[in-house]
Amino acid sequence: MQRVDPVSIATEVAAPAATSVAAPAAPAAIPPPFTLTSIFTEVQPVSWIIVGLAVAAGLYLYGVRRLRARGDRWPVTRTLLFLGPGLGGIAAVTLSGLAAYDTALLSVYLTQHLVLSMVAPIFLALGAPTTLALQALPPRPRERLRTLLQSRTARLCSHPLLAFAIFMATPFALYFTDLYRHTLEHAWAHELVHTYILLVGCVFFWPLLGLDPLPNRWPYPGRALLMLLFVPFYTVLGLTIMQSTTLFGGDWHSSLDLTWADPWEDQVIAGGILWGGGEFVSVTILAVLVVRWMRQAEREARRIDRELDRQEAEQRASSTVG
Repeated sequence: MQRVDPVSIATEVAAPAATSVAAPAAPAAIPPPFTLTSIFTEVQPVSWIIVGLAVAAGLYLYGVRRLRARGDRWPVTRTLLFLGPGLGGIAAVTLSGLAAYDTALLSVYLTQHLVLSMVAPIFLALGAPTTLALQALPPRPRERLRTLLQSRTARLCSHPLLAFAIFMATPFALYFTDLYRHTLEHAWAHELVHTYILLVGCVFFWPLLGLDPLPNRWPYPGRALLMLLFVPFYTVLGLTIMQSTTLFGGDWHSSLDLTWADPWEDQVIAGGILWGGGEFVSVTILAVLVVRWMRQAEREARRIDRELDRQEAEQRASSTVG
């Protein structure tokens, strides 16, 4: 009869368990090679994100319907911007096939970051949802919303300098710490960071480009100067990622053993996406602000000319009577 040693059995059972705990958590399923068609063929299942987007779209359309029911008009352009590149932009990077690769490819993750932090917030702001709510809400909720917009918390959160500092610090705090690796290992942290990035983008761009009545809105020269300081930000960030001698996320991407993607090459592509995409969007926003500034200056000049003409006419009339 063979003797069984309980100590050796316990050691043999504990060793694999310890190894499995120490091993990096990997995605449940490694996606197939990434192609442009993967954006459509690897569409993600319904999640809380689509519920949130549907609620936001429904509330916006309900507000537009209330205005039309009482005979008021709401610009169609604002509705299209809010629903299309605004909410649609969020859906495009979180519900399409891109989401199936955001833990496997850093380039996809940074594409999501770029859209959620810059593209979608800009078009959401141009949709003027706060203005729509102020016009569509009943009197009591409308007054509560106005009180909230003028509160100390709203003034602090919407201050351009504070929003600028948070926006600049966010990617460095995410990608140059262990937080990025944590978001790869935990789905809840992954989606929470996406939500946070979107909120930070909204807080930064809403006072700069938005049409809603917000506190601490700077005049156009100040907004243009702030955006001018922002232009080289994504260039520096993208070049830093491209020239990094370490892989972001530690050994996560290399441990996936993807035969169709090299983590080092993908990291260079990711940095290039931030560099090119961020600079293009930043320069475009700066140009829009400068154009708005010039148009405002022209309107102010015409207003001053009309006022001077009115004063001159009054002086002529008084001298004629005298």
